[in-house]
Amino acid sequence: MNESLERLESWAATLLNQLQPTKRHRLIREIAQALRRSQQQRIAAQHNPDGSAFTPRKPRRRPKAKHLRDKASRIRRKAMFIKLKTARFLKVESSAQDLTIGFTARAVRLAQVHQYGKIDQVAPGGPRYRYPARVLLGLMQEEKVMIRDRVLAYLLS
Repeated sequence: MNESLERLESWAATLLNQLQPTKRHRLIREIAQALRRSQQQRIAAQHNPDGSAFTPRKPRRRPKAKHLRDKASRIRRKAMFIKLKTARFLKVESSAQDLTIGFTARAVRLAQVHQYGKIDQVAPGGPRYRYPARVLLGLMQEEKVMIRDRVLAYLLS
């Protein structure tokens, strides 16, 4: 993937260098925002950039003795990364030279554990678990095509 990303970057850089810095910054910001929306939609759909589904959560063991629990202590089995995909945690930075899409300082650790399949504690003082790799950030082929199309449309307008 790095190879194709480098080719896309070098191709776009030669075309973008022909633009004035203010126009280039406007285009890069527009592309960055579109990429963030695309990443958010993909995370919400629970898919890796290659189109495969995220590895599902590990089923929880039930205790032998049935304890009464109130609703607050119940674990929800909803989609993963609901908050992580919001604009509060998934930030976009752009300048006339580059764009960056990444997580804020508070969410970086959680995102790295899932992005690379690292070992982390389940809860403070709890057991350690190797999380399966769930690629949160990455370019899909459709996003590369979108970048190419936006650059070309901007240059031709």
